[in-house]
Amino acid sequence: MMRRLTLSAAIAASLLALAACGEKPQEVNGAGVKQDNAPYQGVGSSQYANTGWKAGDKGSWEQQLKARAQYGQNDYTRMGNSK
Repeated sequence: MMRRLTLSAAIAASLLALAACGEKPQEVNGAGVKQDNAPYQGVGSSQYANTGWKAGDKGSWEQQLKARAQYGQNDYTRMGNSK
């Protein structure tokens, strides 16, 4: 009786372990998936675009990123010299 219970428990545990291996791979096959454009291409609406930036102009995009990093996100230049 004890041997049968142990064998049943071992079979149940092995079935549970094998059940985790049954997931099918999830691959994107391109159906209905929109590929992103380059970030400097813009979103099509200039309502939210920064002034001075031209959609599709990579050089203008890079210049805006440099200015944003230097003046907008650099705490040392935003706070000034408060020594």
